[in-house]
Amino acid sequence: MSLSLSDRYYAVLASKTAGKAASAVEIVDSVLEAARKSGASDVHLIPIESGLEVYWRIDGVLHAIETLQEEISANVVSRLKVQAGLLTYRSETPQEGRIQSPGDADVEMRVSTFPTMFGEKAVVRLFAGSGQYQKFETLGLSADVQAGLSDLLMESGGVIMDCGPAGSGKTTTIYACLRELADKFGAQRSLVSLEDPIEAVIPGVAQSQINAAAGFDYETGLKSLMRQDPEVILVGEIRDRVAAETVFQAALTGHLVLTTFHAGSATGAICRLSDMGIEPYLLRTSLLGIVAQRLVRRLCDCAQESSSGDDLLGLDLASCHVPVGCEKCRGTGYHGRLLLAEFLRTESSELGRAILSRSDADELESLAISAGMKTRWDRAIEAVGSGQTSPAEVRRVFGFSK
Repeated sequence: MSLSLSDRYYAVLASKTAGKAASAVEIVDSVLEAARKSGASDVHLIPIESGLEVYWRIDGVLHAIETLQEEISANVVSRLKVQAGLLTYRSETPQEGRIQSPGDADVEMRVSTFPTMFGEKAVVRLFAGSGQYQKFETLGLSADVQAGLSDLLMESGGVIMDCGPAGSGKTTTIYACLRELADKFGAQRSLVSLEDPIEAVIPGVAQSQINAAAGFDYETGLKSLMRQDPEVILVGEIRDRVAAETVFQAALTGHLVLTTFHAGSATGAICRLSDMGIEPYLLRTSLLGIVAQRLVRRLCDCAQESSSGDDLLGLDLASCHVPVGCEKCRGTGYHGRLLLAEFLRTESSELGRAILSRSDADELESLAISAGMKTRWDRAIEAVGSGQTSPAEVRRVFGFSK
């Protein structure tokens, strides 16, 4: 019989306490161990008036696990702060740290604390271990996107951008691209990265982590990297105009730059960069392509077919599959996630002219579709039609604007 998420936590805790009252150390270890075994990406510890609520994020959705009593709550957060090397006596300001687990290569965790009315809220991001990050061919990209992106990775200069909201898998995709280059070229190409933070070690890549407190930001790091004879540069994220300008200037001087960016769509990324002050000629000459992606939950095998309008939620389909719930999916109706990505190449002359004339996102998208781009929404409808996901999940991720 499959255990519920809460039961998994209690089982791990029981194995550590042997019937005795649990200490903060045992509770923290149990929460993190059980979360990792259950495939959680984040652990949330949220203070309330009567204690501390524990949640796990699995497949993009939060699940309530436990409510810890008030007398142990502060000690639990303090234990996390000790592990992450944070200041336990500072609770009035946010802090960030990293839990080092040298004995377990699969454990890489980032801890963030934030002051709230009832105490410190803590969130632990559980990264895949360095050997657990997906390779390029296992990302789940559609064949056309994978082939197009693979072609661009062979270029000697230009910007390849992956965009989407937080939690959409951008880092996983961009790491897979860098790993693909490292595996393919080995020591033949100089590969470097500038990240905040470094989420996994990639053999063959010289990785550097931003340290804003020491004056080592993206702008400083990128300018210094230009004197390190790089050929391929991974910039963890474009956050402001200065970083964007430096990225595109690096591409102009013959470097291949991989980066991520927060934007709703591929054409929306172009418009947002333009709004940030990036000159259209830089976008036209340096931008090779953009991947815009979302993650949706994949239906479990227990899903059932339906033609009800209440289940279709306005999608233009005759029927769909809806979640039911079973032991395998722990009653959620979903198991795993599906990557939906659109891929925009900027080589079209019409699209290039539209970029230079600062056309809006709708016009750019229309030209991109005419040039062969399939949007994330089109791929979402295909995924619903083939029974891979449900209308409710598509609406949860994409909303009801379409």
